[in-house]
Amino acid sequence: MNVLEEWTALVCRELGIDPARVDRTAVLDLTRDVAHGVARPAAPLTAYLVGLAQGAGTAPPDVVERLSRMAEDWAAEATARTPAATDTPDS
Repeated sequence: MNVLEEWTALVCRELGIDPARVDRTAVLDLTRDVAHGVARPAAPLTAYLVGLAQGAGTAPPDVVERLSRMAEDWAAEATARTPAATDTPDS
């Protein structure tokens, strides 16, 4: 068992969560996508919000995939909004 598996098991036990219900890979992929597509601090916040929505029963079944796509779209839109380095500002 590696450190991440041990920590996940410990936290699940503390919170009364069945570790079999945790899709660690999906959560890590989501936080990676958000960190790279939006901003690093948005990653843990997004994971927390997903957890709140899951607990409240309001998260759609494909929540992780939807939010990953949103982060990718955010990054693409940010790139489109940012002028290229060769662009000159209007005078």
